[in-house]
Amino acid sequence: MAPESGTRYERDEGVEMHGATAYLDLAAELARAEGRYLLDLATGVLVAQQAVEPSVAAESLSKLAAGAGLAVADLAADIVNGACGAEVEGTDGGALALPGARTRRQVASVAEAGGDLDEVAATLLHELRPVGVAGLLVWRRTASDCLRLVGGAGFAPLVRAQWGQIPPQWRALPRQVLAEERVLWLPQGVADAGDLPGPHPSAARALLPLRDDGHCAGVALAAWHEPQELNPELRRYVVGLIDVFARLLAGLRGVAVPEPSLPVLASALDLLAEPAMTLRRGWHGPDGETSPALYVEHLNAAAHRMSSGVPRPVGRPLAHVLPAVSGELSALVTRAYRHEAVQRAQRLPVERQPNTLPMLNVRVLAVSGDRCVVLWHAEGRDHSFSVLKRAGRLGSLAAFEDDRARGVTQWSDQVALLLGLPADAEPFPLERLTGLIVPDDRPELTGMLESLTIRLEGVNGVLRLPRPDGGVRHVRLIAEPLLTHGTLTGLTGFFQDVSAQRQTQEALAATFDALGSVQAQAALRHRLALQLQHAIMPEQPDLGGLPNLQVAARYRPAAEEYRVGGDWYDVLSLPDGRVMIAVGDVAGHGIDAATGMVALRNALRGLACSGAEPGNLMGSLNEVTLRTGGHPTATAVCGHFDPADRTLRWTSAGHLPALLLRDGHARLLESVPNLLLGAVPGAAYQERQEQLRPGDLLLLCTDGLIERRHASLDDALAMLGHALESLEPGGDLEAQADALLAAAVGDTDDDASLVLVRLT
Repeated sequence: MAPESGTRYERDEGVEMHGATAYLDLAAELARAEGRYLLDLATGVLVAQQAVEPSVAAESLSKLAAGAGLAVADLAADIVNGACGAEVEGTDGGALALPGARTRRQVASVAEAGGDLDEVAATLLHELRPVGVAGLLVWRRTASDCLRLVGGAGFAPLVRAQWGQIPPQWRALPRQVLAEERVLWLPQGVADAGDLPGPHPSAARALLPLRDDGHCAGVALAAWHEPQELNPELRRYVVGLIDVFARLLAGLRGVAVPEPSLPVLASALDLLAEPAMTLRRGWHGPDGETSPALYVEHLNAAAHRMSSGVPRPVGRPLAHVLPAVSGELSALVTRAYRHEAVQRAQRLPVERQPNTLPMLNVRVLAVSGDRCVVLWHAEGRDHSFSVLKRAGRLGSLAAFEDDRARGVTQWSDQVALLLGLPADAEPFPLERLTGLIVPDDRPELTGMLESLTIRLEGVNGVLRLPRPDGGVRHVRLIAEPLLTHGTLTGLTGFFQDVSAQRQTQEALAATFDALGSVQAQAALRHRLALQLQHAIMPEQPDLGGLPNLQVAARYRPAAEEYRVGGDWYDVLSLPDGRVMIAVGDVAGHGIDAATGMVALRNALRGLACSGAEPGNLMGSLNEVTLRTGGHPTATAVCGHFDPADRTLRWTSAGHLPALLLRDGHARLLESVPNLLLGAVPGAAYQERQEQLRPGDLLLLCTDGLIERRHASLDDALAMLGHALESLEPGGDLEAQADALLAAAVGDTDDDASLVLVRLT
């Protein structure tokens, strides 16, 4: 299909070079990925030593390996080690219980060949498994002094997600090793499973600083299956192998590392059946350098299938992932930012290319200063006429095909009637349609035929045909050229009667344009945030199986569909047997509040597993809030219930007090007046304690449940206490939660959450 009438494509300077540069980059990467890097090094050494051609040297390498009874890779490692003046491993297969210089050279070659850190970690883990190592993790030191997980092997995705980032404020063991720059050997493991990842707490571990050229670039973790005597020989070997990561991390100092994609937007794109992706402009590297290229930040499943097949496309330049269209798509992105409006193209690449799957109905929308969304349709239909006829039966479509090689035209049954001809009319080529249409539309048809036959482009346009009653029928022509090895051999497509839709076409076009306006963007983002909020805060969560507790929770979204907020609640069973109960509210509405809520709720969940008390948890959450994008502020209350002695320890960050119903009387559990989250750094949060009894009912909620425009907060809390006292003693907890939500007096159209806890 050709671009709409009047459409022009702007090409940035150097756009024509996108494809060539991308192909060269990919060719170099594939050459490194072939696994021949070490063999090529050894062949080069033999070329220099024997003064022979490379082909002769490669053949000599194979013969020498066969004569020595070695694998070619093993002999190659020995040759390269010898040329570098490094240790060369003996071939007697004697007393070495651990792999030596040969293995270290082979592992180093994987790193030097440009393999990513997961591949290098997998190679290292393969060599370390004989000595009991179960998994490896590698953290890189960022410009903000965080430790960011950049590679690993042997650990589940959930563990990698939990340890994905270690901020400076977290006094974790990897931070200690980074600060002291010394190896930490733990033959008997750790005291608590939350101290370090591993198969179980008592399994041996080793944390190694990764130093290169006087700079500590990161930290590596090796975890064994069980307690292990880490003797000096084993320690030397582990350090020698894992030191490969130091050179890799040092090489990454000037490389831009992509930030995580916007969670709400990425989740929404993943729900689409058509291809969609987000692009970033000019990612910043750790040294402050900015690349002018476009990088792929996120691809949904359909877009993955259309990419060039390059491994791990996320994080790569656009020219690597979609080389055939990168230039034209980059120009479209430039226009989207320049005009601050949705940019469209009916087809990319504009000129048909053999063996290239085009992008159809392309739309580019800039959603932030450096992020844009690209949506398109994929062309995957079979051009055979039988398929076209079957497709035509699905709607008011009439298929045709002109076979120019044989001089034959085929019509489906609907074509003749749609063109106002007898049902038995002989099919004729598209050029003869000129005599049937309104004279004013003949130049339009001529232009469409030129696009199909000369420029070899698809077309999509509306033509008018006179009717016997004096009116006109509007017929849409959708056609594509059929090419065989780049030569035009036919035309194929559909006719469609669009007379009824013509009256509303302008209104539909205006509506579609409005979707690209700033207001429509905001509404769409808020709806997506609301869907995400519902997914994270279900109205009927699974809160069963808690020790000595019955729990019911409710969440009520804001009154207006597009208004989303930052309310959250959480009830979590902790590793030490206690139960965390928390309720919070991020200030404001919209996507910023929703994404801030997601960040704080997930952060509190992760911090809670450390075993820290509520006051310390709230202090850490305050620091997370200060470092969350958009700089939100929030209120929260967090408590730990110990089923062993029925003690509730809690703290509050400017949140509403909890209510305790005991023996039919409700009272407030007042907290120390602590600061809200995100106000100032280093805030301390004091705790209070209450001894609970069987039958006690505890209520925690957000202000949206009770806040009224013309009433004080004290009066609203008093009314909520009366509603709590009116509940039937020992009644069904779920029904009581519904009753409290229905009796809520809040009228500010704010979202609201409540958690109801009964001691059994």
